[in-house]
Amino acid sequence: MKLLTLNFLTCAVKACKSSSASFPLHPKECELVSDTIAPNPKLIYNILPRVDWNALVVTASELGFPSLPPAAPTQEELEKDENMMSELHTLLLETSVSEGMLVCGNCGHEYRVKEGIANFLLPNHLV
Repeated sequence: MKLLTLNFLTCAVKACKSSSASFPLHPKECELVSDTIAPNPKLIYNILPRVDWNALVVTASELGFPSLPPAAPTQEELEKDENMMSELHTLLLETSVSEGMLVCGNCGHEYRVKEGIANFLLPNHLV
């Protein structure tokens, strides 16, 4: 599961739907893998406006990535800063979670990730 995907996932437990603590899901004991993908600046420019930057900063810090700026960089800033562009490309497109868990900050439910696929099926008492 690409790290970018984590920016769009929230807890599936019904009681968490109204809580802001259920997003983002927090990685726990995750094994990361990296795939080499050709750089595509236009893709990064188009993805950034759709990304919840604060959630990305939290996820990146929990996984031990270099700290990101407090605000999302603009296209002009990325065009000037090749290092930032490279870091975002690596973080969003090349890094994947292959094994581990995603934990809800509200209810603490753990979603298992196995072979890069997160299991979001809930037990009956949580549906």
